[in-house]
Amino acid sequence: MRVLVTGATGFVGSRLVPALLDDGHEVVALVRDRHRYDPPVGVTVTQGDLLDERYFEHALSDVEAAYYLVHSMRDGGSFAERDRNAARNFARAASGSDIDRVVYLSGLGSNEGRLSNHLRSRREVERILDTGAYDLTTLRAAIVIGDGSAGYEIIRRLGERYPVLIAPKGIDTRCQPIAIDDAIEYLTGVLSVPETADDTFEIGGPDVLTYREMLIRIGRATQNRAPMIVTLPVDSSLFSGHSVALLTGVSHRIVTPLLDGLNDPVVVTDTRIQSLVPIDRTPFTTALERTIHPDDTRNQQ
Repeated sequence: MRVLVTGATGFVGSRLVPALLDDGHEVVALVRDRHRYDPPVGVTVTQGDLLDERYFEHALSDVEAAYYLVHSMRDGGSFAERDRNAARNFARAASGSDIDRVVYLSGLGSNEGRLSNHLRSRREVERILDTGAYDLTTLRAAIVIGDGSAGYEIIRRLGERYPVLIAPKGIDTRCQPIAIDDAIEYLTGVLSVPETADDTFEIGGPDVLTYREMLIRIGRATQNRAPMIVTLPVDSSLFSGHSVALLTGVSHRIVTPLLDGLNDPVVVTDTRIQSLVPIDRTPFTTALERTIHPDDTRNQQ
């Protein structure tokens, strides 16, 4: 199958492209600057910007399926507006092409109550993509564990750098992280399972943990000590994204919207994907070890 990957240079996209090649697919990678992308052998690279239809429609030619892995949070500011416009442009252009299936990686979280700006934007992109003349498969995930994952990098740097942390009450919110290898397996797997077309699924690892528990496990794994976490009875919105950015080295443009969602539980409630695309899910500790000692885990495989 000839498959388009948008966001091919990103954390997920850069791992998805070689996985699709391994599955025997022809891959077209859509990037904003082809000179900054070193693709795997066999990948067709095309340059374009989803914010301007004139500069990406050519990438849809002769493509049967597409992965939509674009989001603008790293660009800061009005990321929701940029994501909205990009999704509209893509849905409109893809509807006029031969694309039969689009796969979108969205964010896990309840549709009820107050959603963070980040999750609200992800839901809006889902709705926009769902207007297209193709079958949309949406996979919703919480924190993805792997080097380059913004959410994971924030938690890891806090857990391994600081013996004492002051945290808002959202530190005890439940989360169901997923290893990047598992996320890639689900993303590639749905393409060959017709029952996953035109539907939304939730994906997660086998462990449900609070952010406090993740910080403690990270501290023990990296520094042989658990950080002392002092919890203040305040909402995470009162914590400065700039302060957390300074502590972690992750841009405040990313930290702030993620911090806003700290009070939202992100736990799988719909497990249908586990029977449709059965995989051996990776425990949190194993996924963590793969990022801490990548050479050791590679030698064990």
